[in-house]
Amino acid sequence: MKAYIYIENDVFFTAQCFGSEGTFFGELVFNTSMTGYQEIISDPSYAGQFIVFCMPEIGIVGTNDDDNESKEVFTSGIFIRELSKQYSNFRAKQSLDEYLKKHNKIGVYGVDTRYLVKMVRDKGNLNCVVSTEFSSKEKLKELLNSSKKIDEINWVERVSTKLVYKHNQGVWDSAKKGFKESKKSAKKLAVLDYGVKTNILNELVDVGFEVSVYPHNTKAEDLIELYDKKEIDAIFLSNGPGEPKTLKEEIKELKKLIEKKIPMLGICLGHQLLSNAFGYETYKMKFGQHGANHPVLNQENKKIEITAQNHNYNVPEEICEVAIITHRNLFGDNVEGLRYKSYPIISVQHHPESSSGPHESKYIFKEFMSLL
Repeated sequence: MKAYIYIENDVFFTAQCFGSEGTFFGELVFNTSMTGYQEIISDPSYAGQFIVFCMPEIGIVGTNDDDNESKEVFTSGIFIRELSKQYSNFRAKQSLDEYLKKHNKIGVYGVDTRYLVKMVRDKGNLNCVVSTEFSSKEKLKELLNSSKKIDEINWVERVSTKLVYKHNQGVWDSAKKGFKESKKSAKKLAVLDYGVKTNILNELVDVGFEVSVYPHNTKAEDLIELYDKKEIDAIFLSNGPGEPKTLKEEIKELKKLIEKKIPMLGICLGHQLLSNAFGYETYKMKFGQHGANHPVLNQENKKIEITAQNHNYNVPEEICEVAIITHRNLFGDNVEGLRYKSYPIISVQHHPESSSGPHESKYIFKEFMSLL
């Protein structure tokens, strides 16, 4: 079946589609990862975005039941050059086509993805509509112009858990072909779920935390009460989608947690929300950083780590007034990691759980445990 694509810079073209049919809206971003497409697609931080894969052939290893980063898929859809309709992997349960159908998402293939990547690189992130229902350029343009932009939607509200739950699963054990069991721990961690990835929770369990996951709108007073009663020892601020500055209530509650000097670790959106809570407003990057091959300089030991990234926003340089910059991204020289000067708080922009990606930054979870 054909898909009809209209992009806000007046580019219109047709391509083949797979997965679900319908009309889908989102912001175009490109991902440079060579592997891990299932983890990327199921990452809640891609809510409201179309992922353009730089890897030319996608689908070869199918999909399975264990590599999802979330129970639902929140990305608007994916663009790929070649779709591998046959898959081969001992862990695979279904094809990528079946996977997208299951989650009601669209895939577009037979596309010159290099052209799209260059367009986004030059023009910045662009809004887009993909449809199997409407073929008219003018109709698609009308639909796109009347749709809400990604920055106008509270995606965190949509991806966050509604109920508190415990996470007991550790990291994947390739030797046993299963997930490790949780360890006994004296340290209890409250995770504020802004769109947390499953593998982040797995890593937190693996270093010894007893993990409980809370909704994004949990009141600071409730967490402070748990902290005072020694029912939690620290708080983790998760990754997530969308514009951090629009999360005014979350930032307001974070300020109270900061004042209490509760130990905290923030990753990605959590890192950005901390910056806003300290009074240093985040800014939108031209086309963001998305991939599993981004070099980051650890300022403290002068080693370069290859990291996984997925963000459109970043914290300003002025943050150095209240925090030590511990990491820098070598693609853009932007701030990648912080240790706050007068608070037991650390944060990083990249994804140390590296799912998918290299494992060079996983020490950050152990570092956070050591902080306690």
